[in-house]
Amino acid sequence: MDNESGLDLQAICEYMVGVARNAGEILSASMSSPQAFTVKKNTADIVTETDKRVEDFIHDQLVARYASFHFLGEETHKTGSAITDHPTFIVDPIDGTSNFVHGIPDVCVSIGLAVGREPMVGVVYNPIHEELWWASKGQGAFCRRSNGPTRKLPFSSPPLEGLGPACIGIEWGSDREGPNFELNAKVFMTLARTTATGGKFTNSLRCTGSAAITICRVAAGQQDAFWECGCWAWDVTAAWCILAEAGGIMVDGHPGNWSPPIDNRRYLAVRPAENGHAPFIEEFWSIIGDKRSTYGP
Repeated sequence: MDNESGLDLQAICEYMVGVARNAGEILSASMSSPQAFTVKKNTADIVTETDKRVEDFIHDQLVARYASFHFLGEETHKTGSAITDHPTFIVDPIDGTSNFVHGIPDVCVSIGLAVGREPMVGVVYNPIHEELWWASKGQGAFCRRSNGPTRKLPFSSPPLEGLGPACIGIEWGSDREGPNFELNAKVFMTLARTTATGGKFTNSLRCTGSAAITICRVAAGQQDAFWECGCWAWDVTAAWCILAEAGGIMVDGHPGNWSPPIDNRRYLAVRPAENGHAPFIEEFWSIIGDKRSTYGP
């Protein structure tokens, strides 16, 4: 137990991997059937019965082994409930519900453990591609696909060369009016447009529909960064641990905060890099300026 929490994080991680795999079987078995959904906030924010069933399964499995830990799940959380310093499982039963409803295979089970409001263990599992990512603090981050070999993350970590040649993950989120939408539009436009008109002419912008999967891609070095203002702790906790253990960094999606809280709701994930992260992050922050979203912890 080489950590200040006194918990056997590797043993917890191994158990979480098993839970994620079994939960993934429920998800994948439902993927072939048409999925009815219920609108939560709006048509970009939806839930299916499978989301609820998977979360119930994960909850029961985790509580059976770790009854003293808290549990925060996307589908069962209560508005206003805060994440404390107590060991807390933070779970998204299906990250990528819109993909799930449309039969797009970029979906995953995301199970994180936070202690002292810090990501300590993370497991992200895509059962459709049989792609598993996992990490525990101080022990590195790993990926395995199907029955292939286990690979340590990152796959590569070349120098960051700025926003121009970068591949950046983005999401529109569920707010499609007001300051949050306007900030997204401004940032995406600046990243995409040519330098002749004040843009960064970024190589590529990618919307996968799953923050957890995209952050894992960033941890692997397959994408340079991921930026989203408006997602939640259950979207990022597991993948954040994987990113940090791979040598990447998570900072505030708004300028200035290099150590955001786990429930910050504004996130910029940057991949491992031989030459460090600061110049890249500061260049990204520069395009946000004073135009801020309303999201915050």
